[in-house]
Amino acid sequence: MLSFFSLLLLCSLLLTSSTNLYSDPEVGSCSAEESGAEPGCGCGSLKRDSSQTTTHSGQNPESGSGSNGQSHSEMQLIPGGVFTMGTDNPILYLDAESPARRVDLPAFYIDKFEVTNAHFAEFIKQTNHVTDAQRFGDSFVLDGLLSPEENAKVVNAVQAAPWWLPVQGATWDHPEGIDTDIKDRMHHPVVHVSWNDAKAYCTWAGKRLPTEAEFEKACQGGKEGSLYPWGDEELVGGVHQANIWQGEFPKENTLEDGYKTTSPVGSYPANNYQIHDLIGNVWEWVEDWWTTQHSPDGKGPPTGQEKVKKGGSFMCTKQYCYRYRCPARTKTSADTTGLNVGFRCAKSADV
Repeated sequence: MLSFFSLLLLCSLLLTSSTNLYSDPEVGSCSAEESGAEPGCGCGSLKRDSSQTTTHSGQNPESGSGSNGQSHSEMQLIPGGVFTMGTDNPILYLDAESPARRVDLPAFYIDKFEVTNAHFAEFIKQTNHVTDAQRFGDSFVLDGLLSPEENAKVVNAVQAAPWWLPVQGATWDHPEGIDTDIKDRMHHPVVHVSWNDAKAYCTWAGKRLPTEAEFEKACQGGKEGSLYPWGDEELVGGVHQANIWQGEFPKENTLEDGYKTTSPVGSYPANNYQIHDLIGNVWEWVEDWWTTQHSPDGKGPPTGQEKVKKGGSFMCTKQYCYRYRCPARTKTSADTTGLNVGFRCAKSADV
């Protein structure tokens, strides 16, 4: 236990600014555990301090809208039945990836693709929704993606992860700061969206967020207990199957998969359920509150302090935040946002 608490101390992220817009970081989400993963990998973010809030070549999926949200044309029906959730061979023990448990789920629909900028733009147009990143005025971005001008404006520093910066003006439509836009990324997944934003979008679309159990079942694609949506080997015929980091994070990205940040949705092969990008590209919010005390029925607790994210992102490597696996999970507060976080929606089959 001493080493664990020493690790938590090491992972404390201290801001140099006196504005104190952020409280303590999520504990253990990027910790150096038995797998050798290093702390501070950016798979989680600093939690917002609610007291500081103000009022308020991929496939091209159809643009969503509230009226079209009932359509199943870009959703896939996942059959009901029993599957194995979690694992008895955990890699990141503190994330409570274990134990494996047999969970019976009813059939449900899930989006084939992550929600794109095109989808989200229509939502904003119709609802005038203000995202949490816009309300707070900043969001987290990898420093190597910032222009020199934007980098010079950053006044906060994260001691344990100096490359993960709170950037003023970073929002869903300005992903790397105010001097960037999404004109050539309309079919990339929307980012800088909180759980609150994701929930609002799915409700508008006549859907909901998937549960953690639903996401994990969809991820396996019918391959019981598989690490990845396509099986247990990371590469298939030497070819990458998901958008993750290649090289030494965060110093070098060798771009073996061709993408420096996000990729257009559907750029990689679908799994057996015909679902794309369930790992890599962006972390995806799910409905559940975080817990390490798992219910046998696969349901999350009724209340909590942090929400679950699944799937990993383009910032993940096996050496650094090895969470681009079906049973992997992490957590953060419902109003946290960053360049590596998006979502998709789901729907009960009986609706």
